[in-house]
Amino acid sequence: MTHTIVGVDIAKNVMQVHWVDPDSGEIVNKPIKRAVFLEYFANRSPCLIGMESCGGSQHWARRLIEMGHRVKLMPAKFVKAFVTGNKNDVADARAIWMATQVPNKEVAVKTEAQQAVLALHRMRQQLMKFRTMQINSLRGLLTEYGEVMGAGRAALDRTIAGVLEKLSERLPVIFIDTLREQWNGLDALDQQIVQIERRLQAWMKQDDAARAIAAIPGAGLLTATAAVATMGHAKSFRSGREFAAWLGLVPGPTRSGGKVELLGISKRGDTY
Repeated sequence: MTHTIVGVDIAKNVMQVHWVDPDSGEIVNKPIKRAVFLEYFANRSPCLIGMESCGGSQHWARRLIEMGHRVKLMPAKFVKAFVTGNKNDVADARAIWMATQVPNKEVAVKTEAQQAVLALHRMRQQLMKFRTMQINSLRGLLTEYGEVMGAGRAALDRTIAGVLEKLSERLPVIFIDTLREQWNGLDALDQQIVQIERRLQAWMKQDDAARAIAAIPGAGLLTATAAVATMGHAKSFRSGREFAAWLGLVPGPTRSGGKVELLGISKRGDTY
């Protein structure tokens, strides 16, 4: 079955669509408001809809697939090569329409459960970043008063109580109390991180694919749950090597004058 190809540049409030009418050859490039976006495709024959993989694209992809359309999500770097002239919604929709017709590796359309697991990973990552920032901030502030502590949480916990007690003799109480509150706040961040890991553990026990990956030596809770949630459907990859290449864990080859040289791993995939 030949699908009509439609390029969609999604946004928060107004979507831009670009397609060519197969009967008349008319080029259609028009904005559509968010409220009537799904209605626009509801009564159309099945289309191949191309979109950039960005915020909200997974939601729209799932809804359009439910209507019987086929959705192709693409990384933004693949679409960028087709943008001509000034960047605007009209040019982006046309570039997406053109990129949809070129064979390339698609971004998997995830289930809501998989996307929720990835959201847990992102929130855990953010909490860990906050915790590191808090520790470094405390160490930096105390350095201003001649108290230098070793790097890391363990070194901070060993020495900060005595340091605050000593500094309380010459610094304002409001400052010492605030430093102590910031230090105690690290425990709350620890508890939030542990709670997220417990929820990931509970989800992994219910997911066969996550349990299978966790059984591989060297793969644990975070690797297993993140891999399953990121890849979408494993059958979209023809082999384990193709999955490794998608992650960027294979050598980056260079070819010149008929000579092929393998470099280090490409690291082009999802760094997390």
